[in-house]
Amino acid sequence: MTTARSLKTPEELEAADLIEPEMLGGIRAVADRYAITLTPTVVSLIDRTDQNDPIARQFVPDPNELLTTPEERADPIGDQAHSPVKGVVHRYPDRVLLKAVHICPVYCRFCFRREMVGPQGDGTLSPEELAAALAYIREHTEIWEVILTGGDPLVLSPRRLAAIMRGLAEIPHVKVVRFHTRVPVVEPDLVDEAMIAALKESRKVVYVALHANHPREMTQAARTACARLIDAGFPMVSQTVLLRGVNDDPAVLGDLMKAFVETRVKPYYLHHPDLAPGTSHFRLDIAEGQKIAAALRGTISGLCQPTYVLDIPGGHGKAVIGESAVRSEGGCYSISDFRGGQHIYPPK
Repeated sequence: MTTARSLKTPEELEAADLIEPEMLGGIRAVADRYAITLTPTVVSLIDRTDQNDPIARQFVPDPNELLTTPEERADPIGDQAHSPVKGVVHRYPDRVLLKAVHICPVYCRFCFRREMVGPQGDGTLSPEELAAALAYIREHTEIWEVILTGGDPLVLSPRRLAAIMRGLAEIPHVKVVRFHTRVPVVEPDLVDEAMIAALKESRKVVYVALHANHPREMTQAARTACARLIDAGFPMVSQTVLLRGVNDDPAVLGDLMKAFVETRVKPYYLHHPDLAPGTSHFRLDIAEGQKIAAALRGTISGLCQPTYVLDIPGGHGKAVIGESAVRSEGGCYSISDFRGGQHIYPPK
């Protein structure tokens, strides 16, 4: 079953047989706090006969989202602490985030910016706010890369995208522009010639980072949308969040990484889930995550290996947290292979 338009209310979810009638009250309470949108593409991927469907788990609201644990934070990776002007996050010396829009085509139930996105969130930058953000980037000559995120920047019209890219074209020290998006997976028809023309307006090097978490998301339509971007000259990388009940299985995760590579998308980051409010039912502990990430080593191609990272709470940046294959032993090193065997290597 598919739908002709996006689903945005608990009543629409019930009518589409995505929630049971008795759940309606609890889902309304979630909707009062967090945005809901499922595109027709996402709805078409959900298996209604599977109570643990991994696509539904990512996008259909759950009353567990109203349970906040003590360690969770409204701003888990410290965007606000590193925002010198509205719409800019300057956490690393040579790059900034430019959050031009806080609207998404879909709203992930585990989103680390869930307090900021959606109709009740931080909205879209006004022309004056965008001008101030570009002025900040222009004044800081150490900025080599601008990462457009949000929200999902590819929900902006080609006209608005082109205007942003023209603004960046006038900043000589910015060499790379990166877009973080779910659009090719959840609304692939948006990736058209008008969007591609807009992305070329800056004449900078443009990368596109695709967010997908389960191999079923890599449909033929998604792969075709990615091919349009790649064939237009935009290299693509991936980002995936390690989620309980979605991809916490080396076989599932391996199939997703292979699907990326088959689509010419280079696996990039595997994120440990952030401490966003109401997301504890998605989180694994780090030791579990390390075992899953380590299980990919040696079982699938090196092209398919993502880097397992944690965004340190409070805005201290990313740390690589994959299980180390090396430990010091008796003046030498003990190296573990992908089968668990140990091998001694000299100190140099």
